[in-house]
Amino acid sequence: MAAPRSFWKGHLRLSLVTCQVTMVPATSTRRKLRFHTLNRVTGNRVESRHVDEKTGKPVPDSSQRRAYPLSGDNLIILEDKELDAVALDSSRIIDIDQFVARGDIPWIWLERPYYLLPDAKVAEDAYGVIRDAMAATGTVGIARLVLHRRERAVMLAPRDNGIMVWALRYGDEVREAEDYFADIDPTKPAPRARKLFNELVGERLTDWSPDMVQDPVQKRLKAMIAARKRKSRASPAKAGAAPKAGQEKADNIVSITDALRKSLEAERKGKR
Repeated sequence: MAAPRSFWKGHLRLSLVTCQVTMVPATSTRRKLRFHTLNRVTGNRVESRHVDEKTGKPVPDSSQRRAYPLSGDNLIILEDKELDAVALDSSRIIDIDQFVARGDIPWIWLERPYYLLPDAKVAEDAYGVIRDAMAATGTVGIARLVLHRRERAVMLAPRDNGIMVWALRYGDEVREAEDYFADIDPTKPAPRARKLFNELVGERLTDWSPDMVQDPVQKRLKAMIAARKRKSRASPAKAGAAPKAGQEKADNIVSITDALRKSLEAERKGKR
């Protein structure tokens, strides 16, 4: 598969060390299925447009502008030049001005990953110096740049021979875990239950694989579309009979210890 095209080019700078770099997204949704929306009556495709809420007529890009809502119908109108004036001045330079210990940034702040690459052979030396300095000190760099027309704080981290760039979430986007977990009873389960749970974890322990995060819905949709292409019909699956009222499992589990014991027994039987 061909490498994705870069969507950002500029310079990476640390003090007096500068090099040309290019950046590409580390993730892709290109293989996801995309559907058109059709008019059920005519069969024509449905288009999305910006229209005037009163007249219903389409509004071209040149006639659109931003507004911040106040109370009622009151708005603060902002022109493009005003929005540009508060944007980052140098949108094509990743200027590392701070370093922090890698473990100091919780994972919840990491939003979107990118690969940062030297854009020319002559840039590899300076690029390598910055990468190796972070690796040797166990630190990551913090910088700012414009991505998708928004100024973002980013984290730069060494990885293998390269550098990863992580767009960081804004400070007001992350909710504090304590606001949600504080009222949960901190009492630890009984030693017997903990022992059984540890055994259950050991039974299910395996190596990480990307297969663990495959999208089953995409797989089924692709199979369905392939079947349509072959102009064949898949035989419908037979639904099992619904249980009668009152026929729920007689051996209802009433304790976590029993549940863990039954889980372990099931795991072990499945491996025989």
